[in-house]
Amino acid sequence: MTQPHRFLNVVNGKTCAGSGARFIPSSNPYTGQVWAEIPRCDGSDADAAVEAAHEAFTRGPWSRMNATERGKRLAKLADLVAIEAENLAAIEVRDNGKLLAEMLAQLRYIPEWFRYYGGLADKIEGTGPACDKPDMLVYTRREPLGVVVAITPWNSPLMLLAWKLAPALAAGNTVVVKPSEFTSCSTLAFMKLIEEAGFPPGVVNSVTGYGSEIGPALVEHPLVAKVAFTGGDATGAAVYGAAAKSIKHVTLELGGKSANIVFEDANIESAVNGAISGIFAASGQTCLAGSRLLVQRSIYPEFSEKVVAFARRARLGDPMAKTTQVGPITTEQQRSKILNYIDVARGEGAECLLGGGTPSDPSLEDGWFVEPTIFGGVTNSMRVAREEIFGPVLAIIPFDDEGQAVEIANDSLYGLASGIWTTSISRAHGVAERLRAGTVWVNTYRAVSFMVPFGGYKRSGIGRENGQSAIDEYLQTKSVWINLAGDTPDPFVIR
Repeated sequence: MTQPHRFLNVVNGKTCAGSGARFIPSSNPYTGQVWAEIPRCDGSDADAAVEAAHEAFTRGPWSRMNATERGKRLAKLADLVAIEAENLAAIEVRDNGKLLAEMLAQLRYIPEWFRYYGGLADKIEGTGPACDKPDMLVYTRREPLGVVVAITPWNSPLMLLAWKLAPALAAGNTVVVKPSEFTSCSTLAFMKLIEEAGFPPGVVNSVTGYGSEIGPALVEHPLVAKVAFTGGDATGAAVYGAAAKSIKHVTLELGGKSANIVFEDANIESAVNGAISGIFAASGQTCLAGSRLLVQRSIYPEFSEKVVAFARRARLGDPMAKTTQVGPITTEQQRSKILNYIDVARGEGAECLLGGGTPSDPSLEDGWFVEPTIFGGVTNSMRVAREEIFGPVLAIIPFDDEGQAVEIANDSLYGLASGIWTTSISRAHGVAERLRAGTVWVNTYRAVSFMVPFGGYKRSGIGRENGQSAIDEYLQTKSVWINLAGDTPDPFVIR
């Protein structure tokens, strides 16, 4: 039997297995077999990683490096990721089961985050605000926060790490990365590029393991200034509460139950493609999945039939194969959760129009697959329409008019994203304004860019990633007052 590949952490520039030299197996979702193992760290390892990051921030060469030099290192990291894109993508496929085409597209795009924020690194400027106090010169400085803990999920490990790491480093912070215990391998492979790009020891550190064992040690550590988290809203709420105990900065990118709205004047074929992309790409394992498909009643029967027919043709299989369109679910636990939600939907009276179980193809029996599943006859009060399933399960909900569509779309705890399909420019702008979501796509879905802010309303999160606004999440403002008069005012009266 082939020995699993062992990946190690990097702390203070050195590879390490953790204080207990214990390991967690990582399984390939397509085969169900263990292919790798990662260190199972504990609280002492978390403390060592934070200490290393704090030392690098306060006393290491990183603390003295000017912004232009920081930017050059980010640009170098971008070049290295581009060179290693195919290797890193292949690791992610083996680790999380998503399509190679999807992961390779992400890895080839990720360098743009490091180039973009590398370019912004020496564009961070303070201001010289006007002041009503005579003989006072006032200016502001934009300064880094300190040690940032970046906690990433299992669905797109390196892309969602880049969303945090690039602006954090450009701002001058140091970082401790905690990837999901289910998909840590690509992150640990990526860590090898940090030193090669010229980052001093301790600037970026990794610590792997179970969230319950090392999460609190990281989030509550007194030397941590900020936590940037992507994941489910329940875990996000726990992270938020723990961080609040010591008044840490937080960015939370959490769950979604996004509404993909199709109006009767839409280009039907484009909208069908958008509906499929919104939920079955990545097997529905994206926070921005358009899992609620709202269809105007006048076209509901025709449109539903077209979506079902399209999804029925989706090819399940080996995520490494170019012909595969839908891969397995990343973890066995998540597959069980999805199948349970399908049972709940049936129990609530939703009509299963397609799928609803695991594939019968014997070549797929070892993998953690769930059939593309579509429910009709759904009302927005059903759990299938209200709770994030994080899998290939689509709920189709009819609506009568524009006002009802907006009402249904906004009737959710979440507000991460939404889609609008219409040929009316006035409707596109009007509905986009009324939707309570951080991203609204019109006649497209599932598009992201390093240049465009991303984040949620309501339980979908706090703060923004990407774009220039993201770097503000990793900076704080200092005001400096200089008395030019030289006098000594009355010490008992505010100046």
